[in-house]
Amino acid sequence: QVQLVESGGGLVQAGGSLRLSCTASGSIFSINAMSWFRQAPGKEREFVARISWGSVSTSYAGSVKGRFTISRDHAKNTVYLQMNSLKPEDTAVYYCAAPTKTTLRYDYWGQGTQVTVSS
Repeated sequence: QVQLVESGGGLVQAGGSLRLSCTASGSIFSINAMSWFRQAPGKEREFVARISWGSVSTSYAGSVKGRFTISRDHAKNTVYLQMNSLKPEDTAVYYCAAPTKTTLRYDYWGQGTQVTVSS
């Protein structure tokens, strides 16, 4: 099992920045990437960004590319999501998730952290 704990959400004005953190513990060897998803009220959960554990390759949703940066600290088993130039439409609960290496399914999820961007 892998446990994921997010932190860093909050309230920020449009144009501001926030950094989210997600720390993994447990059977880290069973995952090889970590991702951020978000879910706004009344909307489906959507992919935000992904980083692989080994090669540090990254991918982003088009809506956040150029504004958000995902990074990781291997020694701390922690992934960060630096969010700049925030917009009201970025308001959502942000979830950290990790796919199981063997199945590639997102089997592990954090509890979520609220990000609210005021206009």
